[in-house]
Amino acid sequence: MADTKKDSDYIENARQRYSESSDAWSEVRDLSLDDRKFSRLGDQWPEDVLATRVREAKPALTINKMPAFIRQIVNDARQNKPSIVVRPVDSVADPRTAEIMNGLIRHIEATSDADVAYDTAIECAVDGGFGFFALDIDYARDDTFDLDIRFRRIGNPFAVFWDARSEACDSSDWRYAFEVESMDRKVFEEKYPGAHAGEFTDDDKVDPWFTENSVRVAAYWDRFEIEREVLLLSNKDVVDAVEYEKLRGQMYDPLGITVENQRMVASWGVKHTLMSGAEPLETTDWAGSYIPIVPVYGEEVNVEGRRYFRSLITDSKDAQRMYNYWRSAATELVALAPKAPWIAAEGSTVNPEEWASANTENYAVLYYKEGMPPPQRQAFDASPVGSMQQALTASDDMKSIMGMYDASLGARSNETSGKAILARQREGDVSTFHFIDNLSRAITCGGRILLDLIPKVYNTKRIVRILGEDEKVDQAQIDVLPDGTVMEMPMPDGTLNDVYDLTKGKYDLVVKVGPSYTTKREEAASQMFEMGRVAPQFFEVAGDLLARNLDWPGADQIANRLEKLLPPGLVGAGEDEDMPPGPPPPSPEEMAMQAQLQTMAAKTQAEIEQDQAKAMADAQTKREVALFEAETKAMIAQNQTNNGMPADLDFLKHQEKMALEREKIAAENMRHEQTLAAEKELKLTLKSMDIAEEVREPMMEIADVVDGGNIESTTIIAGDVE
Repeated sequence: MADTKKDSDYIENARQRYSESSDAWSEVRDLSLDDRKFSRLGDQWPEDVLATRVREAKPALTINKMPAFIRQIVNDARQNKPSIVVRPVDSVADPRTAEIMNGLIRHIEATSDADVAYDTAIECAVDGGFGFFALDIDYARDDTFDLDIRFRRIGNPFAVFWDARSEACDSSDWRYAFEVESMDRKVFEEKYPGAHAGEFTDDDKVDPWFTENSVRVAAYWDRFEIEREVLLLSNKDVVDAVEYEKLRGQMYDPLGITVENQRMVASWGVKHTLMSGAEPLETTDWAGSYIPIVPVYGEEVNVEGRRYFRSLITDSKDAQRMYNYWRSAATELVALAPKAPWIAAEGSTVNPEEWASANTENYAVLYYKEGMPPPQRQAFDASPVGSMQQALTASDDMKSIMGMYDASLGARSNETSGKAILARQREGDVSTFHFIDNLSRAITCGGRILLDLIPKVYNTKRIVRILGEDEKVDQAQIDVLPDGTVMEMPMPDGTLNDVYDLTKGKYDLVVKVGPSYTTKREEAASQMFEMGRVAPQFFEVAGDLLARNLDWPGADQIANRLEKLLPPGLVGAGEDEDMPPGPPPPSPEEMAMQAQLQTMAAKTQAEIEQDQAKAMADAQTKREVALFEAETKAMIAQNQTNNGMPADLDFLKHQEKMALEREKIAAENMRHEQTLAAEKELKLTLKSMDIAEEVREPMMEIADVVDGGNIESTTIIAGDVE
């Protein structure tokens, strides 16, 4: 902590920057402070008006309606959490590595309560015009040297002083920033023994960096341009020259990887200094290229190059004051009603002191002189109708100024149909959407800072925890690989495990805004039940998916059991990564052959059915012929008995008919045998063809059907007729 000339110049430059930021944003900070006191602390009466009403014993009510409007936006942001999604950009980046980064970012957000940091920042932006959250780097545990990235909540937005020349919607163009805190002087002296806090100025005004009993300590972030050298290696990786020298002996040289080209590039460096008003206390080089403080702005207005950040309630403060005034006036009118004076004739009262205090004391009996008219109260019109009407008008003014009506606040309004209510709610959401959108922009900035820090923090061999979108916990092994971003490495148990390199490749991100995974899961289950009512067969094919979206104890076990009941074709459907690759598509020749076989099979099946019908008819004919022949033999025997008389004309016609039937049956049998021979020849041809097995099998099945359709058992042999 030596007070060198270099340190003195550095501190003096820092103090000048601090004064510059304080002057540039003083009006914005004053307006923000007034808005926060007005909306949150109920400091809504002007001091002179409040003093007058207190002196006159008049009511000065504060019916603060601002928090209801503020909570509507803040809680909407809590319900629709923006999420960071990393995507690969260049040829080196890998989609699987991007998914590991997504899981790592979700783990960082979960373990460091990033949602609390986001909620605090958006709440400060809505009620004060601006808020902040920050990122830190710290050791993962007390017993390790591994580093982790952490989100940090900034509860006091007035502790941050940022670049006076910033023009971006986030902190990407900040060249400096301060985060200050006041420390008790004794604590300061114990923590930094020998450190110098500062001195009083010549005009006896207290320096803003300290008081007699406290010392202001600031975390000073200084961002500056630097030049760094990058190297093109023989494996086509582009690495920083400093990182190459660190890993050269243990990784690059053993693999024969050399430098092919090099050049200087413009970059940014960040220096972090913990300082008092007189000297630096601690100084470190920050790992990233951005100042890790992220602003969440309210409504931005730029007037003549000067930026203003306004809260939700900035323009509605007068309407709130009028509401307070008219409600106070109505209360005053009603409160004065019992204090109407008594009207009595002089000398008509007994114990005048009791009548004088009758408006403030409770007396069981008040006496007046007999024969005198009794005292009476003077009539007093205390109706506050006008005041209440003005209060309602002021309330409507607040809603119209902020663009949030009764439907947006959950109150009953003049809209009656569901469509009209939703339209009015949507109108309110659109009117205040810029606050939600500014939070998304801030989280996008925080995501870029994360992507800048991850390769520099997670650059050693270690196992990190990752979270899925459904918050399921998993682990991933990371390391610096000589080539590529993913590599399979053997494990001690003989299995192969994927190792990911988070230091290579270029990635960008998007921020998606929507309901949380739990909310989406509940909505999915509700819609699945509704679909099941319309189409009951839905439960037969998707019952396992429905069970997984329920919050019952044992829902996963139920889903696993339902999955086992699915038809074989549906098991694993939709999970392409777990399904085996399907067969290759058939070639045009195979498709033509298959079509020909299908046509032949259809034709052969028709012929088989025709042959079967014909066989049944022929069997009937056979029975008739056999019967007729028996009758013929009986007739011949009868003729021979009758002295050898010749047969009659009917017998000759019968003989001619039988000859024609025998010829017809013989022709049908020959055609059927020819068909069977052709089909067997086709099967032999298919078996000898050099085609894919996946195509041959259905063709053989068709041929089997064709072959099995022979009707040999029903074929009539001509000799059977005899």
